[in-house]
Amino acid sequence: MQNQIVFQSAIGNWQSEMIITSRHNSLLRLARAVREGKTNDLIFVEGLRLCEEALRSQLHIEAVIYSEEIAEKDRAARFLEAVASVCDRLTQVSEKLLATVCYTKTPQGIITLARPPESGKTRLETRDDRPPLIVIMHGINNPVNVGAILRSAEAAGATGVITTADTADPFSPKALRGAMGSSFRLPIWKDAAFRDVLAWCSASDIKTVGADVQARSLHTEYDWTTPTALLLGSESTGLSAEDVAMVGETVRIGMKGSVESLNVGVAAAVLLYEAARQRTR
Repeated sequence: MQNQIVFQSAIGNWQSEMIITSRHNSLLRLARAVREGKTNDLIFVEGLRLCEEALRSQLHIEAVIYSEEIAEKDRAARFLEAVASVCDRLTQVSEKLLATVCYTKTPQGIITLARPPESGKTRLETRDDRPPLIVIMHGINNPVNVGAILRSAEAAGATGVITTADTADPFSPKALRGAMGSSFRLPIWKDAAFRDVLAWCSASDIKTVGADVQARSLHTEYDWTTPTALLLGSESTGLSAEDVAMVGETVRIGMKGSVESLNVGVAAAVLLYEAARQRTR
Protein backbone atom coordinates (compact mmCIF):
# COMPACT_ATOMS: atom_id res chain seq x y z
CA MET A 1 0.00 0.00 0.00
CA GLN A 2 1.27 3.49 -0.75
CA ASN A 3 -0.23 6.94 -0.27
CA GLN A 4 0.39 10.23 -2.03
CA ILE A 5 1.46 13.10 0.22
CA VAL A 6 2.86 16.56 -0.36
CA PHE A 7 6.42 17.57 0.61
CA GLN A 8 7.31 21.22 1.21
CA SER A 9 10.98 22.20 1.25
CA ALA A 10 12.42 24.93 3.43
CA ILE A 11 12.41 27.32 0.48
CA GLY A 12 8.80 26.65 -0.44
CA ASN A 13 9.22 24.41 -3.48
CA TRP A 14 6.52 21.77 -3.55
CA GLN A 15 7.43 18.27 -4.63
CA SER A 16 5.43 15.09 -5.12
CA GLU A 17 6.55 12.39 -2.70
CA MET A 18 5.53 8.81 -1.90
CA ILE A 19 5.27 7.04 1.42
CA ILE A 20 5.81 3.30 1.09
CA THR A 21 4.40 0.94 3.71
CA SER A 22 4.92 -2.46 2.06
CA ARG A 23 8.24 -4.28 1.70
CA HIS A 24 6.91 -5.73 -1.55
CA ASN A 25 6.69 -2.32 -3.22
CA SER A 26 8.28 -2.30 -6.68
CA LEU A 27 10.80 0.43 -5.76
CA LEU A 28 12.02 -1.52 -2.74
CA ARG A 29 12.30 -4.66 -4.85
CA LEU A 30 14.36 -2.69 -7.35
CA ALA A 31 16.58 -1.35 -4.56
CA ARG A 32 17.30 -4.87 -3.32
CA ALA A 33 18.12 -6.01 -6.84
CA VAL A 34 20.57 -3.12 -7.26
CA ARG A 35 22.10 -3.85 -3.82
CA GLU A 36 22.66 -7.48 -4.78
CA GLY A 37 24.24 -6.61 -8.13
CA LYS A 38 21.43 -8.07 -10.20
CA THR A 39 21.33 -5.02 -12.45
CA ASN A 40 24.13 -2.86 -13.82
CA ASP A 41 21.87 0.04 -14.74
CA LEU A 42 21.94 1.59 -11.27
CA ILE A 43 24.24 1.81 -8.27
CA PHE A 44 23.25 1.49 -4.60
CA VAL A 45 24.43 4.44 -2.50
CA GLU A 46 23.84 4.22 1.25
CA GLY A 47 24.45 6.82 3.93
CA LEU A 48 23.96 10.59 3.95
CA ARG A 49 27.57 11.55 3.25
CA LEU A 50 27.84 9.27 0.23
CA CYS A 51 24.44 10.38 -1.05
CA GLU A 52 25.66 13.97 -0.81
CA GLU A 53 28.73 13.03 -2.85
CA ALA A 54 26.53 11.45 -5.52
CA LEU A 55 24.51 14.66 -5.77
CA ARG A 56 27.63 16.83 -5.76
CA SER A 57 29.13 14.69 -8.53
CA GLN A 58 26.01 15.32 -10.64
CA LEU A 59 25.09 11.67 -11.04
CA HIS A 60 21.65 11.06 -12.49
CA ILE A 61 19.61 10.16 -9.40
CA GLU A 62 16.68 7.86 -10.06
CA ALA A 63 15.35 7.57 -6.50
CA VAL A 64 16.01 8.55 -2.91
CA ILE A 65 14.56 6.38 -0.13
CA TYR A 66 14.78 7.81 3.37
CA SER A 67 13.34 7.38 6.85
CA GLU A 68 11.17 9.89 8.64
CA GLU A 69 13.72 10.03 11.47
CA ILE A 70 16.62 11.17 9.30
CA ALA A 71 14.47 13.78 7.55
CA GLU A 72 14.14 15.56 10.91
CA LYS A 73 17.90 16.21 11.02
CA ASP A 74 19.07 19.52 9.57
CA ARG A 75 21.81 18.14 7.33
CA ALA A 76 19.56 15.45 5.87
CA ALA A 77 16.73 17.95 5.38
CA ARG A 78 19.07 20.19 3.38
CA PHE A 79 20.09 17.24 1.21
CA LEU A 80 16.46 16.23 0.60
CA GLU A 81 15.64 19.81 -0.32
CA ALA A 82 18.52 19.93 -2.80
CA VAL A 83 17.90 16.52 -4.34
CA ALA A 84 14.13 16.91 -4.66
CA SER A 85 14.42 18.96 -7.83
CA VAL A 86 16.72 16.51 -9.65
CA CYS A 87 15.68 13.00 -8.62
CA ASP A 88 12.88 11.07 -10.26
CA ARG A 89 11.41 9.63 -7.03
CA LEU A 90 11.64 10.86 -3.44
CA THR A 91 10.25 8.24 -1.09
CA GLN A 92 9.76 7.93 2.65
CA VAL A 93 9.69 4.64 4.56
CA SER A 94 9.83 3.52 8.17
CA GLU A 95 13.18 2.62 9.77
CA LYS A 96 12.00 -0.99 9.96
CA LEU A 97 11.16 -1.07 6.27
CA LEU A 98 14.41 0.65 5.34
CA ALA A 99 16.29 -2.10 7.19
CA THR A 100 14.93 -4.63 4.68
CA VAL A 101 16.75 -2.77 1.92
CA CYS A 102 20.02 -1.62 3.51
CA TYR A 103 23.15 -3.75 3.27
CA THR A 104 24.68 -2.39 6.48
CA LYS A 105 23.73 -3.94 9.82
CA THR A 106 22.78 -0.53 11.16
CA PRO A 107 20.62 1.33 8.62
CA GLN A 108 22.05 4.71 7.64
CA GLY A 109 18.62 6.26 7.20
CA ILE A 110 18.91 7.07 3.52
CA ILE A 111 19.56 5.32 0.20
CA THR A 112 20.07 6.72 -3.27
CA LEU A 113 19.68 4.76 -6.50
CA ALA A 114 21.67 6.47 -9.24
CA ARG A 115 23.04 5.76 -12.67
CA PRO A 116 26.73 4.88 -12.49
CA PRO A 117 29.33 7.32 -13.83
CA GLU A 118 30.38 6.76 -17.41
CA SER A 119 33.08 4.09 -17.59
CA GLY A 120 35.56 3.28 -20.36
CA LYS A 121 38.99 4.00 -21.72
CA THR A 122 37.80 7.21 -23.38
CA ARG A 123 37.39 8.69 -19.90
CA LEU A 124 41.09 8.09 -19.27
CA GLU A 125 42.08 9.75 -22.53
CA THR A 126 40.95 13.20 -21.43
CA ARG A 127 44.32 14.56 -20.42
CA ASP A 128 45.15 17.45 -18.13
CA ASP A 129 48.53 19.07 -17.56
CA ARG A 130 49.75 16.23 -15.34
CA PRO A 131 51.52 13.18 -16.76
CA PRO A 132 49.20 10.16 -16.49
CA LEU A 133 49.28 8.13 -13.29
CA ILE A 134 46.93 5.20 -13.78
CA VAL A 135 46.12 2.50 -11.22
CA ILE A 136 45.34 -0.94 -12.67
CA MET A 137 43.59 -3.38 -10.32
CA HIS A 138 44.01 -6.88 -11.66
CA GLY A 139 42.24 -9.73 -9.88
CA ILE A 140 41.52 -7.84 -6.66
CA ASN A 141 38.32 -9.53 -5.53
CA ASN A 142 37.61 -7.83 -2.21
CA PRO A 143 35.39 -4.77 -2.82
CA VAL A 144 36.61 -3.20 0.43
CA ASN A 145 40.17 -3.20 -0.94
CA VAL A 146 38.95 -1.86 -4.28
CA GLY A 147 37.24 1.03 -2.51
CA ALA A 148 40.27 1.78 -0.35
CA ILE A 149 42.56 1.84 -3.40
CA LEU A 150 40.21 4.20 -5.23
CA ARG A 151 40.25 6.55 -2.26
CA SER A 152 44.06 6.48 -2.02
CA ALA A 153 44.33 6.92 -5.79
CA GLU A 154 42.35 10.15 -5.76
CA ALA A 155 44.11 11.44 -2.66
CA ALA A 156 47.55 10.82 -4.19
CA GLY A 157 46.66 12.51 -7.47
CA ALA A 158 46.13 9.52 -9.77
CA THR A 159 44.59 10.52 -13.09
CA GLY A 160 42.52 7.37 -13.58
CA VAL A 161 41.79 3.79 -12.55
CA ILE A 162 41.34 0.59 -14.52
CA THR A 163 39.80 -2.60 -13.13
CA THR A 164 40.18 -5.83 -15.08
CA ALA A 165 37.32 -8.24 -15.67
CA ASP A 166 38.19 -10.43 -12.67
CA THR A 167 38.28 -7.53 -10.20
CA ALA A 168 35.43 -6.63 -7.86
CA ASP A 169 32.99 -4.05 -9.19
CA PRO A 170 34.20 -0.55 -8.15
CA PHE A 171 30.56 0.55 -8.09
CA SER A 172 29.32 -2.18 -5.73
CA PRO A 173 27.92 -0.97 -2.37
CA LYS A 174 30.96 -2.07 -0.34
CA ALA A 175 33.44 -0.58 -2.81
CA LEU A 176 31.49 2.69 -2.95
CA ARG A 177 31.47 2.90 0.83
CA GLY A 178 35.23 2.30 1.00
CA ALA A 179 35.94 4.88 -1.71
CA MET A 180 33.77 7.55 -0.02
CA GLY A 181 33.00 9.38 -3.26
CA SER A 182 36.25 8.80 -5.16
CA SER A 183 34.40 6.37 -7.43
CA PHE A 184 32.21 9.24 -8.61
CA ARG A 185 35.09 11.60 -9.37
CA LEU A 186 37.92 9.48 -10.76
CA PRO A 187 37.87 8.43 -14.42
CA ILE A 188 37.36 4.65 -14.34
CA TRP A 189 37.57 1.97 -17.01
CA LYS A 190 36.04 -1.13 -15.49
CA ASP A 191 35.84 -4.77 -16.59
CA ALA A 192 38.69 -4.31 -19.05
CA ALA A 193 40.50 -7.25 -20.65
CA PHE A 194 44.06 -7.33 -19.29
CA ARG A 195 45.71 -7.55 -22.70
CA ASP A 196 43.60 -4.64 -23.94
CA VAL A 197 44.78 -2.59 -20.97
CA LEU A 198 48.44 -3.31 -21.69
CA ALA A 199 47.93 -2.53 -25.38
CA TRP A 200 46.24 0.77 -24.53
CA CYS A 201 49.07 1.73 -22.17
CA SER A 202 51.65 0.95 -24.84
CA ALA A 203 49.78 2.95 -27.48
CA SER A 204 49.43 5.86 -25.03
CA ASP A 205 53.16 5.83 -24.13
CA ILE A 206 52.37 4.95 -20.53
CA LYS A 207 54.89 2.68 -18.79
CA THR A 208 53.47 -0.28 -16.87
CA VAL A 209 55.00 -0.96 -13.45
CA GLY A 210 53.96 -3.99 -11.45
CA ALA A 211 54.03 -4.25 -7.66
CA ASP A 212 55.89 -7.51 -6.95
CA VAL A 213 57.48 -8.69 -3.69
CA GLN A 214 60.20 -10.43 -5.72
CA ALA A 215 61.21 -7.32 -7.67
CA ARG A 216 64.83 -6.21 -7.52
CA SER A 217 64.12 -2.47 -7.49
CA LEU A 218 62.60 -0.58 -4.58
CA HIS A 219 59.59 1.60 -5.28
CA THR A 220 61.60 4.66 -4.26
CA GLU A 221 64.09 3.98 -7.07
CA TYR A 222 61.52 4.25 -9.84
CA ASP A 223 60.92 7.58 -11.59
CA TRP A 224 57.22 8.16 -10.94
CA THR A 225 57.25 11.52 -12.71
CA THR A 226 56.99 9.75 -16.07
CA PRO A 227 53.60 8.60 -17.45
CA THR A 228 52.98 5.43 -15.46
CA ALA A 229 50.38 2.74 -14.90
CA LEU A 230 50.76 0.96 -11.54
CA LEU A 231 49.65 -2.67 -11.74
CA LEU A 232 48.37 -4.32 -8.54
CA GLY A 233 47.61 -8.04 -8.33
CA SER A 234 45.24 -10.10 -6.21
CA GLU A 235 45.22 -10.06 -2.41
CA SER A 236 46.34 -13.68 -2.02
CA THR A 237 48.84 -14.28 -4.82
CA GLY A 238 49.77 -10.89 -6.23
CA LEU A 239 50.82 -10.80 -9.86
CA SER A 240 51.43 -14.10 -11.62
CA ALA A 241 54.71 -14.88 -13.37
CA GLU A 242 52.88 -14.39 -16.67
CA ASP A 243 51.61 -10.97 -15.56
CA VAL A 244 55.10 -9.91 -14.48
CA ALA A 245 56.52 -10.97 -17.83
CA MET A 246 54.02 -8.73 -19.62
CA VAL A 247 54.75 -5.50 -17.75
CA GLY A 248 57.65 -3.15 -18.36
CA GLU A 249 59.10 -3.07 -14.85
CA THR A 250 58.40 -4.27 -11.31
CA VAL A 251 59.05 -2.65 -7.95
CA ARG A 252 58.80 -3.74 -4.34
CA ILE A 253 58.28 -2.01 -1.02
CA GLY A 254 61.17 -2.51 1.39
CA MET A 255 60.07 -4.25 4.61
CA LYS A 256 61.78 -5.14 7.86
CA GLY A 257 61.29 -8.01 10.25
CA SER A 258 59.53 -11.17 9.12
CA VAL A 259 56.74 -9.44 7.20
CA GLU A 260 56.42 -10.95 3.73
CA SER A 261 53.88 -8.58 2.22
CA LEU A 262 51.41 -5.79 2.89
CA ASN A 263 47.67 -5.67 2.37
CA VAL A 264 47.11 -4.61 -1.23
CA GLY A 265 45.26 -1.47 -0.15
CA VAL A 266 48.11 -0.44 2.14
CA ALA A 267 50.70 -1.25 -0.54
CA ALA A 268 48.80 0.82 -3.09
CA ALA A 269 48.79 3.82 -0.76
CA VAL A 270 52.54 3.52 -0.09
CA LEU A 271 53.35 3.31 -3.80
CA LEU A 272 50.99 6.10 -4.81
CA TYR A 273 52.26 8.48 -2.17
CA GLU A 274 55.82 7.93 -3.31
CA ALA A 275 54.62 8.89 -6.79
CA ALA A 276 52.91 11.96 -5.30
CA ARG A 277 56.07 12.91 -3.39
CA GLN A 278 58.21 12.74 -6.51
CA ARG A 279 55.68 14.61 -8.62
CA THR A 280 55.35 17.37 -6.05
CA ARG A 281 59.13 17.71 -5.85
